Amino acid sequence: MSISTRPIPPLNADERATLEGWLDFHRATLAHKCAGLTDEQAREASVRPSELTLTGLVQHMAEVERTWFRRILTGEKVARVYGTDDTPLGPEDLGEVGDVALEVAEDATLAGALADWQAEIELSRANCAPLSLDATSTFPWVPVAGELSGAPVSLRWIYLHMIEEYARHNGHADLLRERVDGTTGW
Repeated sequence: MSISTRPIPPLNADERATLEGWLDFHRATLAHKCAGLTDEQAREASVRPSELTLTGLVQHMAEVERTWFRRILTGEKVARVYGTDDTPLGPEDLGEVGDVALEVAEDATLAGALADWQAEIELSRANCAPLSLDATSTFPWVPVAGELSGAPVSLRWIYLHMIEEYARHNGHADLLRERVDGTTGW
């Protein structure tokens, strides 16, 4: 994907179109950061002691899409995208979630990670399409003792959280890509 074909969020649209536009922009940015890389390049870590790679980031975002738009938003019980444990997990099973899916299996490929991620994005879009921004599900975690767990969380909040999640990780992707081949830019 070239920068010129990446979707630009609408400059003057309703709230939903703006939120979805920014989320799609950040999704496309991550894809752009991975474009043209070999599997070896996409497995290159930034600097020690970090083992963060572009393939790992893509895997992580596939799992994040699955968690927020399937497990939390719809309550679906589904196994993790990566790993050997195929136990279906719903929102009540998540507990404290760490940096899931960042570790890259020896046989993993960037193309495979991108395909898994895109499949999760399509499911995310399908799950969100019939819902209003005010639709709620249950927030599963207790980030501060006794607070938030069990509270309603809206699709609007999930969209904003996902935009923040992608923006943060796209900053990581910028640094990883520059480390791999010197490519910079948004």
